[in-house]
Amino acid sequence: MKILVAILAVPLLAAITTASFAQSVEGPPAWAYPVNPPDFKLSPDDGTIRRVPHSTAGYTLTQLRDRFISPDWHPADYPTRPEIVARGRKPEVFACGFCHRADGPGGPENANLTGLPAAYIIQQLADFKSGARKGSVDRGNPTILKALLAKAVSDSEVQAAAAYFSSIKPRSIVSVVEASDVPKTYVTGFHLAAVKSGEREPIGQRIIEVPDDLEQFVNRDTRARFTAYVPVGSIQKGQALAADGGGGKTVQCGICHGPDLKGLGPIPGIAGRSPSYIVRQLYDFKHGARAGIGSALMKPTVEKLSVEDMLNLAAYAASLAP
Repeated sequence: MKILVAILAVPLLAAITTASFAQSVEGPPAWAYPVNPPDFKLSPDDGTIRRVPHSTAGYTLTQLRDRFISPDWHPADYPTRPEIVARGRKPEVFACGFCHRADGPGGPENANLTGLPAAYIIQQLADFKSGARKGSVDRGNPTILKALLAKAVSDSEVQAAAAYFSSIKPRSIVSVVEASDVPKTYVTGFHLAAVKSGEREPIGQRIIEVPDDLEQFVNRDTRARFTAYVPVGSIQKGQALAADGGGGKTVQCGICHGPDLKGLGPIPGIAGRSPSYIVRQLYDFKHGARAGIGSALMKPTVEKLSVEDMLNLAAYAASLAP
């Protein structure tokens, strides 16, 4: 028994040492990579028909959790959706609108697809399929689902979805607010939510992005909105860094993403996108988790950025109109 304990202790000690070292070299920020706790359980469906403001539609919780259903709460808000967006294709190609919502605004746990260049969307699916695009943290369900879908979806389905989301006028679903204290949060569905008690805590060097109405977002309403709390002064710092590159720390963001960060040709716009999502992408580029075609341009621009720099850039970009 003593020998067994000793053997088991070696990898445990190595894991602790590795974790300590990773923390010392600024590992992935937990607030940007929220992962459901091991004991996370979905609430049971009581059969109630769920509603959202300004819609006559209704769905049960079971329907809202069906990966082959993209709730159509506000059909007048967007064009007719292709089959791949609305319902997907069983058994492996889930409806794009299940995660990204009916017209693509998504949430902090995934990408806002509204108005992205079609070619860019197509390339990202190719990168997920080849394994060139991963995440710096195994976030479980979102990463697994995207990889499975990318391997099973057809080229024509990808093209249809890309053309659809690209045609949607870009819009932001997040309000960026500078604050010194923020709601206490918990992780649910791979994003943060404010505790019901209303307790608050110092923000520190974090972005705390939470739904304004958790139930509305859980119901996959395309009109659901978020508030992203960012440290006081971070927007101005991010603006300065984006404008002049911080004296060689990076390059001017506008060179590739356009002077207003709304995109330039095949380069995606980053204005008005989720700041939590932006931080993850910058971190993933820096540490090689994103190694697709775009990484050749992005890797040199992020190599010298600290997580605080990424936070500031994300706060600024997210505060802009898309």
